[in-house]
Amino acid sequence: MTLVMYVVVTALVATGLFFGIRYFVRAYIRYRDSRMIICPDNRQAVIVEVDAMHAALTSAFGQPDIRLQNCWRWPIHEACGQECLIQLDVGPAECLVRGVLMRWYQFKSCHYCGKTFEQIQLLDHKPALQSPEGKLVDWKEVAINELQIVLKNYKPVCWDCYIVQSFMRDHPESVVYRPWQTGIHRAP
Repeated sequence: MTLVMYVVVTALVATGLFFGIRYFVRAYIRYRDSRMIICPDNRQAVIVEVDAMHAALTSAFGQPDIRLQNCWRWPIHEACGQECLIQLDVGPAECLVRGVLMRWYQFKSCHYCGKTFEQIQLLDHKPALQSPEGKLVDWKEVAINELQIVLKNYKPVCWDCYIVQSFMRDHPESVVYRPWQTGIHRAP
């Protein structure tokens, strides 16, 4: 009889853990991305990051406690009332930074090969950027408060050219440059 009780209790605990972890992961994914909103103080577009871990943990006990983790206007205006958080639940999916980047790449062409960006892969094979100084930049290197400057001044680079140009930069001794075959010009 005790073996059956142990099996039943173990099954109940495993089921509870499964659904608890699943609920936590869904809540975390819902709040993890950066979002573009309109700041109530100055009526300008800003990008904010929600404290996704805190929101996911508090959502287990009812309504999540949403608070900002980062904002473009910080640290100068860090003591604001965070009234902008109201916009997060009612905002469309396009307000995600991912949506902003996808719209920015849309109808642009790669600086190196000239290929037009049709469908953007932001999970794998992410496109990259070239700075005005000619440096290749991955999106991981771009700070959230520099996004508007980057979108205005940098040039789009497709994933293939980013890999090729990065390899040429890092291992020039291993590269045989044949511009008449590749059609991709050498990085400065």
